[in-house]
Amino acid sequence: MGTTRLEAFSDGVLAIIITIMVLELKVPHDASLGALAPLVPVFLSYVLSFVYVGIYWNNHHHLLHACKRVTGRILWANLHLLFALSLFPFATGWMGENHFAPFPSALYGVVLLAAAIAYWLLQQAIIADQGEHSILRQAIGRDWKGKLSPVLYFVGILLTLVASWAAQAMYVAAALLWLVPDRRIERALRHDA
Repeated sequence: MGTTRLEAFSDGVLAIIITIMVLELKVPHDASLGALAPLVPVFLSYVLSFVYVGIYWNNHHHLLHACKRVTGRILWANLHLLFALSLFPFATGWMGENHFAPFPSALYGVVLLAAAIAYWLLQQAIIADQGEHSILRQAIGRDWKGKLSPVLYFVGILLTLVASWAAQAMYVAAALLWLVPDRRIERALRHDA
C-alpha cells in the first residue's frame, strides 16, 4: 500500500488537534485590554503547542516521502504517534489555564516525551520494513536532534519540581532545535533521485 491514505488521515488528525487547541482560547466578556491579561499563559501555551504540532506535521511529511510502502506495523506506529499528539490539547489547556504550574507543566513534558518516542518508533518501523540501506536510514544518520530532544523533555519534567519556568525553557529549547525543518530527508531524496 502507498502512503497517500496514511498522509491524508494524519493531516486530518493534526488539523483537528490544532482546531481543538485554538478552541481553548476563550474570548473574554470584557472589552478592556486588561481582560486579555489572564489569557496570556493560555495563549503562550497554545503558541508553543502549535509550533510543536507544526514541527511534527512538517517532519512527518518528509518522513512519509522517504517511505516506499506502508505495512500494518507502520500503520500502527503512525496511530501511536497520532495518539500521543492528540494529547496536546488537554496538556496545553491544563498548563495554560494553571499558569504553568508544576504538575500541568510536568504532564506537558510527559506528552512531549511520549510524542518523541512515538515518532522514533515510527521511524524504526519504516527502517525495519525498508532496510538499513533505505533512504530514511541514510537520512537520519546519528540523529543527534532526535536523541537530544527526549533528554530535554525529561530534564524539563524534572525541573518542574524546582522551577516551572526552567522546565518551559527546556521545552522551548527543544522546539527551537526543530524549528528549522529537518532537511536531512529532503537531501537524501534528492540524492536518491
